[in-house]
Amino acid sequence: MASSVEIFGLLPLYFGLNLQKRVHSRCPIRCLASRDSAAALCSDSVKVNAAVNGVSSAVKEDTKRALVDFNGHMSSNVEVKKRKKDFEEEKLEPLWNDGYGTQTVKDYLDYAKDIIKPDGGPPRWFTPISCGPHLRDSPILLFLPGMDGLGLGLILHHKALGRVFDVRCMHIPVQDRTPFGELVRWVEDTVRAEHASSPNKPIYLVGDSFGGCLALAVASRNPKIDLVVILANPATSFGRSQLQPLLPLLAAMPDELHITVPYLLSFVMGEPLKMATVDINKMQPPTKYAEQLADNLTGLLPSLSGLAEIIPRETLLWKLKLLKSAAAYANSRLHAVKAEVLVLASGKDNMLPSRDEARRLLSSLQNCKVRYFKDNGHTILLEDGVNLLTIIKGTGTYRHSRNHDYVTDFLPPSMSEFKQAVMGNGFFRTYTGPVILSTMEDGKIVRGLAGVPDEGPVLLVGYHMLMGLELFPLVEEFLREKKILIRGIAHPTLFSHLVEGESKEFSFFDFLRLYGALPVSASNLFKLFKTKSHVLLYPGGAREALHRKGEEYKLFWPDQPEFVRMAARFGATIVPFGVVGEDDIAELALDYDDLMKIPIWSDRIRRDNEKYKSFNVRAGMSGEVANQALYLPGLLPKFPGRLYYLFGKPIHTKGREEMLKDKEKARELYLQIKSQVETNLSYLLKKRNEDPYRNIVDRTIYRVLHAPVDQVPTFEP
Repeated sequence: MASSVEIFGLLPLYFGLNLQKRVHSRCPIRCLASRDSAAALCSDSVKVNAAVNGVSSAVKEDTKRALVDFNGHMSSNVEVKKRKKDFEEEKLEPLWNDGYGTQTVKDYLDYAKDIIKPDGGPPRWFTPISCGPHLRDSPILLFLPGMDGLGLGLILHHKALGRVFDVRCMHIPVQDRTPFGELVRWVEDTVRAEHASSPNKPIYLVGDSFGGCLALAVASRNPKIDLVVILANPATSFGRSQLQPLLPLLAAMPDELHITVPYLLSFVMGEPLKMATVDINKMQPPTKYAEQLADNLTGLLPSLSGLAEIIPRETLLWKLKLLKSAAAYANSRLHAVKAEVLVLASGKDNMLPSRDEARRLLSSLQNCKVRYFKDNGHTILLEDGVNLLTIIKGTGTYRHSRNHDYVTDFLPPSMSEFKQAVMGNGFFRTYTGPVILSTMEDGKIVRGLAGVPDEGPVLLVGYHMLMGLELFPLVEEFLREKKILIRGIAHPTLFSHLVEGESKEFSFFDFLRLYGALPVSASNLFKLFKTKSHVLLYPGGAREALHRKGEEYKLFWPDQPEFVRMAARFGATIVPFGVVGEDDIAELALDYDDLMKIPIWSDRIRRDNEKYKSFNVRAGMSGEVANQALYLPGLLPKFPGRLYYLFGKPIHTKGREEMLKDKEKARELYLQIKSQVETNLSYLLKKRNEDPYRNIVDRTIYRVLHAPVDQVPTFEP
C-alpha cells in the first residue's frame, strides 16, 4: 500500500508516448514496488507535499537508481545531465514544430482508462513525457484540472507548452474525497516551495473549469507571489449554471441509468465537431476534409463510454458538491487577487455562462484580460481553434521575470501558427499577388530575397503603406523563403489595452505580438541589434501609414538620424526598401481632413487621441512629422492590381562606427537611405506598368492553368 501512496500510479502507456529520438530531461522511472501497476513517472516531477503523500526514502532511492530513457535503456545521472545541458543550449527557431494537433481527445479518453484505476493515493503532480525537455530558465506551469480531475486536459498542448514551460499536471484520483480547502492548501504548498527556490520567476496556474476556482483561491491567498493565472471557462459561475435545475435529478437517478449521464454531459460540456477537427489539415480539398472529419467522429463517439468510469455516480455527486464550495470560496476572495489573470471564455458553453462570467471577472479583478472564442464549448482546451501557447504569446503573457520583455521573452512563431496565418491570409495574398524583388551586392535586381543578408543584425527601412497593407505578405515571405522572422518596430498604442475591442476576441493586435512586433523605443532597438535580429523600421510611422489624399508614396521622415548611429554601433546592415500598390488595392475615400469635418467623427477622433496622448512617441517635435493623429480612414476596395516590393542594395555600417559618431556623417547616410527608398518607389511605379499580370483576372487565369500564386510572372527587372 505504501508504494501506491508514495508515487503517482500512472501507467507507462501515457508517459511513453513520445517516440522521437531525442533525449528527455525528465526520464521516466519504473516503480519496482508496485508490480500490478508498473507505474511510470518523471523523476523531477515528484513535487508532492511530503505531509500529504508521505514520500519515503525507499522510493527516493528507487528514483535515483531506476533512471530509464524513453527507449528503455539505462542512463547514468551524468549522461542525463549532459543531455539536459545540451538541450538547454538550444533556442527555438522560427517555424519550430510545436506538435499541436498530434494528440487529440481520443488520446485523452484512451489514456484515461489507465489513469482512473484506483491506487488508494491522494492528489499528486505528474509531468507527461510528451511535454519533452524544456528550454533553459523556463517558468513553471501548474495545470489544475476540471471536473474530471485526471490532469489530462492539456493533452492537445503538451508538446507546445512543454518546450517553454516546466509543466506539471495535477491528478485527483477518482475515489479521492479531499475537501476544497485542503486542495487549496496542497497547491499552495507547491507554489510557495517553487517561489522560495526561484523568487524572481513567475509561476503559471492554468485552471480549467473547477481548476479555475482553485487557481483563483490560491492567488488570493498569495498576493505577494508573482502568479500568472490562466482561466479556461472558470467554474466561478457555477451558481448560475444552465444545469442547476437538473442537478437534483442527477442525485435521484437510479444507478442503472447513470451510465447514460456521461454521454449527455459529453455533449453539454464540449463541441464534438471542434474536438474532431483538431488533427485535420484545413488546407486539404473539401472532400478529403469531410472524409477525415467523418472518420474522426466515428472513432471518437465509441470512446465516450469511458466517461462513465471517469465520473462514476458517487464521484459525480461529490464533484458537484465540490464545485459549489469551490465557486463560493473563490468568489468571496476575488478582491484579494493581485495576480495577472487571462480568461478564456467560450461562446457555446452549455454548462456555464462563461461569456458573462468573463465580463464579470474583467470588472472585478485588478489585472485581467479576456479572450473570447465564440464557436467553442465548455471543454475549450480540448477543442480545435484554441492553441493555448499561441494565446499566451499573442496576449504578451509569456515572461521569465516580473516584467515582460519584448525581446528576451519573445518566442518565434511555430509551424502550426504559420500555417494558420497563411490559411487566414490566403485570400489577401491571392488578392494582392505580391512580387518581391531584392538587389544583390553588384547592383543586379532579382526576384526573391537573395539580396537581403541572412546574418543579422539587419535593419530594413522603408515606406509605410496606407494602413500597413504591405505587412502580412512581407513577413510571410521572409518566413517562407529564409525562415527569418523580422521584428517590426510599431506604435506603442498597438500594445495597450486601448485597442482591444468590446468583443475581446483574439485580434489583429494579438497577431502583431505573435509575429514579433514590439513598441518603438531606443531600448528595444538596442536589444534587437544586440541579438542580431532582422528589424523592420518605418521612420514615417503613423503619419505615413495614415496619410491624406494625394500623398501616396510620399515620405514623412523626421530630421533625427538616430537609428543610423545605433545601427552603426552594432555594425548592422541597412537595407532600404520601397513598396507600391496601395492605389491599386483600395481608394482613400475619407481621410483625416474629411473625417474632422463630420461632427460625430471629429469628436470621436479627438476623444480617442486624448486617451492615446501618453503614447505619443514624437511629443515635442514640430512640423508635419509631429502630426500623428490616430484614426480609421474610410477605404473603398478597388478591382485589385498587385503589390510590388523592392529591397535596395545593402548598406554596410560595419567598420564605420567611428565615422558615424559624427552627427553630420550620420545625417548624410540617413539622407542617402531616404533617397534610396524614394528611388525604389519610383522604379516600382514605372516598372509595374510593364507587368502583364498586374490585373487579378490575368493572374487568376495563369494560376488555374500554370502555377501557384508566388510563381505568377511579372516584369523583367
